Amino acid sequence: MGRGRTVRIRPWLVAVLAVAIAGAGFGLYWFQPWKLWQDETVREALPGTVVSSTTPGGTPPDASSAPSPAVPVTVAAGELISHEHATSGTVKLVRLADGSHVVRLEGLDTSNGPDLRVWLTDAPVKEGRAGWHVFDDGAYTSLGKLKGNKGSQNYTVPDDVDVTRYSSVSIWCDRFDVSFGAAELARA
Repeated sequence: MGRGRTVRIRPWLVAVLAVAIAGAGFGLYWFQPWKLWQDETVREALPGTVVSSTTPGGTPPDASSAPSPAVPVTVAAGELISHEHATSGTVKLVRLADGSHVVRLEGLDTSNGPDLRVWLTDAPVKEGRAGWHVFDDGAYTSLGKLKGNKGSQNYTVPDDVDVTRYSSVSIWCDRFDVSFGAAELARA
């Protein structure tokens, strides 16, 4: 009379559940679907554009002693087109007063995603699906992780990179080897 029934779980059922949970965890890590609903806005000023109207002592500079300010120069520019995800904005290759270069994204608007990078490449920008996978076929330089999927931001080009070898910029998803969007750089 008061005998309890033992429930026996089959070993194969435990194994199937463990594999399903591990698979779901890996899928969430790999795809990071929550990023589609998370926006990161970055608002960086172009380096070297701040010009002081006073000298360090607080007095206005006199015209004879003030050197003419060296300003950044846009060497090449282009408009972003959409590839895997809707992407818009302007890309500029800018030479700073010290001779270094930055890639500047202005008014960027794209989807967030896992492992997004900014690449300077030699690949031609192609419309539609034909342009999704071309940027890793030739020469490219990764300028780092995308700081935010919206706004204006700067990416330093390493000093040893010859910017004349590159003709485009891609917002590249390194995890899935696909371009979110890209811009052909037209020389100024």
